[in-house]
Amino acid sequence: MKAKIHPDYHEINVVMTDGSTFKTRSTLGKAGETIHLDIDPKTHPAWTGQHRLVDSGGQVAKFNKRFQNIGIPAAKPAAAAAAKK
Repeated sequence: MKAKIHPDYHEINVVMTDGSTFKTRSTLGKAGETIHLDIDPKTHPAWTGQHRLVDSGGQVAKFNKRFQNIGIPAAKPAAAAAAKK
């Protein structure tokens, strides 16, 4: 390897969303710095399997209102269909 072309690899502190902490090695910042995670495996749906729909600015409500009548029409009962004949 060439000398002095790689970033410094040092120990940092990581704070999870629930407040728990651990130490790891990284090239981020300087030795001893702390990184606070906004998303981690304890809370993100990709790891937890729980899907939460976040409605930012009412976009989901607007979508649901716009497309509320689109779908497969309900099947008519056979008796009602026979009575029309």
